[in-house]
Amino acid sequence: MYQIFFVTLIGVSVLLGCHPKKHQEASQTFKVSTPYFTDTTYNQEFVCQIRAIQHIELRALEKGYLQKIYVDEGQFVRKGQLLFQIKPNIYQAEAQISSSELEFAKIEYENNKALLQKNIVSKSEVALSEAKLAKAKAELSLAKTHLGFTEIRAPFDGIIGKFEEVRVGSLLDEGELLTTLSDNRKMWVYFNVPETQYLDYMKLKSKNLAQKVQLKLANDELFSETGSIETIESDFSNTSGNIAFRAVFDNPQLLLRYGQTGTILWPKPIQNAMIIPQKSTFEILDKKFVYVVNKDGVLETREIVVDTELPHIFILKSGLSITDKYLLEGQKKVSKGDKINYKLISPSAVMADLDLYAN
Repeated sequence: MYQIFFVTLIGVSVLLGCHPKKHQEASQTFKVSTPYFTDTTYNQEFVCQIRAIQHIELRALEKGYLQKIYVDEGQFVRKGQLLFQIKPNIYQAEAQISSSELEFAKIEYENNKALLQKNIVSKSEVALSEAKLAKAKAELSLAKTHLGFTEIRAPFDGIIGKFEEVRVGSLLDEGELLTTLSDNRKMWVYFNVPETQYLDYMKLKSKNLAQKVQLKLANDELFSETGSIETIESDFSNTSGNIAFRAVFDNPQLLLRYGQTGTILWPKPIQNAMIIPQKSTFEILDKKFVYVVNKDGVLETREIVVDTELPHIFILKSGLSITDKYLLEGQKKVSKGDKINYKLISPSAVMADLDLYAN
């Protein structure tokens, strides 16, 4: 009996002790404001992968010993420039043999033509020698082609990639990978977007409105060139619900390289955006709320739906109207149902105190 009575006294004391603090907080003057409305643009961000518009593997076209390497990794080369030389001795010999056989076939053909005029040989013999001549020409052409394969030249301007396990003197198999070549003057940048963004893009595209994007590099600096969205993959991913987009960027300084990563910044305009400071909100069970002051000066909780989160601010999808007065700060000092004294701060003054991401 005494124990229960003692606990009750403690509870009453705690309640009485808290009451003066509540009364003091209620007597304070709090700052409130109304939502800020403006036309704005913000950047949607998408992780991206950077690829060269041309990126190929350079392989040995013939079997043989690697005789000479004329370039180095990372070197810029021109179209037609000699890169690798495979020892050509065997192919040179084959070309010489074919050349000799061609000369013999020419002599035989010309001789048979002369003999035909004197009716010494038949037309069929001349036709046969003509066929031999054509065969000899084809064999020489083939031998020269094989000989040409011992010289590996750049098919276009580009940057040499990493050398594989090949060095001067290495025995190469036909088709063995030597290195890669990338044409980095234009770059393809791939990124995945959700279905809502895809639908917004298609709506603007139907109006022939160009949509440009920017590229933020790994060091958080913006790439100097602006990109254009060029194409879209055919299907959405069943697992992520996203679809792949491809933007193209000019790369005049060759800063971008194959395999880099970055972030695509895609501007999205919003008309009459409703903006409030992040500091004015609080969360309950993963939902966001603000305190709204009613006409009697009493605080009510109001759930808000955030469209976009930017540094220091939220752009709201719903939850407030232009006339609603929300508590700017001091959320931990008050509770739902408290009647407060407040001072109304203009929305423009509130925004001026914030480091806005975009306005």
